[in-house]
Parts: sequence; structure tokens; C-alpha cells
Amino acid sequence: MQQTHAHSLGRSSSRGRDPFIDVIRALCVLAVISQHWLMPVLAYENGHLSTGNALASPGWWIVTWLTQIMPMVFFAGGAANFFSFRSVKSVNTWLRSRIARLLVPVVPLAAVWLLLPHALIGAGVPEQPVLMAGKIAGQLLWFLAVYVLVVALTPVMFSFYRRFGWRVVGALAVCALAVDVLRFEFSPAIGFLNALFVWLAAHQFGFHYADGGLRMRSGWASAGLAAVGFGLTAAAVFFGPYPASMIGMPGAPVSNMSPPTAVMLSLTIGQLGLWLTLKPVITRFAERPMATAVLQWCGTRFMTLYLWHMPALVMTAGIAIVGLGFATPTPGSPMWFAVAPLWVVASGFFLLCFTRIFGRFEFRRRSGTASEMSLGKVVLAAVLSAGGLLGLAAQGFIAPGNPVGPVLWVVLVVAGLLVVREKKARGTVVAVADVQDIRTVPVQRAVRHEDARVLSRQGG
Repeated sequence: MQQTHAHSLGRSSSRGRDPFIDVIRALCVLAVISQHWLMPVLAYENGHLSTGNALASPGWWIVTWLTQIMPMVFFAGGAANFFSFRSVKSVNTWLRSRIARLLVPVVPLAAVWLLLPHALIGAGVPEQPVLMAGKIAGQLLWFLAVYVLVVALTPVMFSFYRRFGWRVVGALAVCALAVDVLRFEFSPAIGFLNALFVWLAAHQFGFHYADGGLRMRSGWASAGLAAVGFGLTAAAVFFGPYPASMIGMPGAPVSNMSPPTAVMLSLTIGQLGLWLTLKPVITRFAERPMATAVLQWCGTRFMTLYLWHMPALVMTAGIAIVGLGFATPTPGSPMWFAVAPLWVVASGFFLLCFTRIFGRFEFRRRSGTASEMSLGKVVLAAVLSAGGLLGLAAQGFIAPGNPVGPVLWVVLVVAGLLVVREKKARGTVVAVADVQDIRTVPVQRAVRHEDARVLSRQGG
């Protein structure tokens, strides 16, 4: 198994990609899209759009243990950041580039949604569904806000990893559990600290994978890891205060995601063990020409797909639900299963249109020499942009009681982007979405001495 792993690692490095991470990233974004498209239970009557959640159906919570893929998104991001950061010459320049890559695709989304709701209401569209659409379009920006902060902390977490190894994950887990105790006993607001503790821990798992620390001697070892992770999750749900669903449910007093609870760490272990068990099959699949083309297409459009899949749903719902009076069938019924493919195809059509139009913002021109930037400016950009993104996630792009609010949040995001902007220069067009940038570097040039020793033990 060690020789197989070394051979796989060498093949990935020579190609400049890690196919295992490529597949995880592509399937994660597809899982997010499909879940968000199939979850809503919608009906429209007398100018009011009512909403429900299909996953609130009895017994459907178990599906969320696999489809709640944010742990794997942060894991893949950790692997990506490790691959690129370990050979970086300037920490500040690396941070500057990473933050800019995350923020650029947000600009067209904000430009459209600051204006579109007002134009729709002015054209006579009922206000309530438009307000709901404006809020939905901004909700998913929470991920980007947290990820900007995780990227900003990557140099510190990389240093901790080099010095303390797995103890960093243990310390973050203890912090997450302590936050949960304070959250449930004193104030729910304290729980938002886990937006960093939990996702930083998942990010650290990516470090360990990229550095060879998650090598499994057999598929049974990986399966055992999955059993431990899902077993701990089941125990936390059965004995603790945690809900069974790994996503927030309407009317539920507690959510495992808003903000995340410590049970997300055990879910990370379970999902990671499952993915590692399937790694040989995944790697062989990823090397097929058709699969490689699909993975490349998804990878270079990751942020566009993520940011625009909810507006695509809004378009489908606006036409079918508000315009034609269609109502979602009872989840799980034969009619629901019959309609679901049509719903996905319609939403997919709009998403492809949006990707064709706005995907160009996910590319930039690489300048010949990246200019240096002070650490203070990098930190300022991270704080400004994360604050603006969190504001949009909480308030949406339209707020009747505070119309200036969304504009202010967008200004903060743009201000953060302007701080880290680079002067335009002729160069090669490259993808800019940070979470899909997982190019590895030649071992001879970039791997440190301790990395070389790890590779030699693998037979590489």
C-alpha cells in the first residue's frame, strides 16, 4: 500500500494536480448544488411564497451525514493551501494573492443583486418573494467570509502544524467543545467562535493529508476511521444536545451548522475515513480523459458555480412557482421523484447560463512579478472583506428596514479587494478561485528536508 501511495503521489506531482482532491472538490460543489436545489418545498398564494425543507421529512436527517460536505470543502482547502504555502517565498504576497482570488468573483454577484431586487419590485413583482430571493442570494457568502479568515490564519496554523502536529487538531477540538458548553449553558452567541475552531480543525486535516500524515496501510484502516467518526457523531446525537440533522432545520432550537457545533469534527473524521476508503477507486476514475475534463471544468469554475447556483434556483422558482403557480409535491412521493429531475435540469440550465456570463470573473492575468505588501494591509483586507461578507450573509442584498446596510457590506468587500489589488499586467490567464487552486510543486524544488524524509519512507 505504501508503494502504491508513493506511486500515486509521484504521478500527481508530475501532473501538477492531486486527483483525489480534485474529485473531492468537484463532488462537494455538485453536492452543495443538488442539495440546495432539491431541499426547498415551495408554494405561492396571494403574493406570499411559503417555504419548507424536504430534509425535514421523518428519517431524512441521515442523508445530511453524507451531503453536509463543508467539512470536506475545508479539508480540500487545507490540502491546497499546504501544497502552495510550503514553498512560498513571501508570506504577505501569498496572502495578498489568496484573498484577492476569493473576492474577485463576488463583485459581479453583488453588482447584479444590489440592483435586481429593486428593478423587480419596480416592475410589479410581489415584494415578499423578491425580498426572500435577495436574502437567499447572500446567505451562502458565510462560507467565503469564514474561508477568508482561515486563509489569513494559514501562516500561523502552518507554523503550529510544523511544531505541534496532531496536537493542534486536539487543541482546536477542546476549544470547540468548550464553546459548545458555554453556548448551551450561557449564551447561543458564543457558539459563533466555532466558525473558526471547527473549520480550522478541518483545514488542519488537509495539512496532514498533503504532508502524508493520513496514509492508511489498508482499506480496512480507512473504513475503521470512518466507523469511529460516524460512531462518535451518533453518540453525540444520542447522548448530547446535538440534533440529528447536520444542516439547520426550520423551527429547530439548535443547529449543527449555524453556527457549527463540535459534532462537525466527528463528522469530518467519518467523512474523511469514507473518502480515504474510496481513494483507489476515485484516483483511477479521475485519470480517465472524460473525468479529467469534467474535473478541470468544475475546478476552474468552483466559485462561480457556488455563488450563482442559488440565483439559478431563484430563476427556476420564480418562473415555476410564482409565475405558473406550481407547488412542490410532497417530498418522497412518486410525484416528487418524477418532478425532481426536471427541476434540476431547469436550474442547471440557468446555472450554465450564469457560468457562461460570469465565469470570466474567475480568471485573472498573472503579473510577471508579484509586488510585496505589508502584513497590516493584508490583515486589513481580510477583516474588511470578512465583515462585509458576513453582513451580506446575515442581511441579504435587500433590507427594507435598512436599505443602506447591503450597500455598506458590499463597500466593505470591495474595499478589502482594493487593498489587495494588483496592477494589471500581461501574462497567463489562470483560475482565481482559491479553493480550487491545488497545484502541487516539483518535489526537488519545493519540498523541505522533513518532507523529503517522509517521501523517502513512502518509497518516493
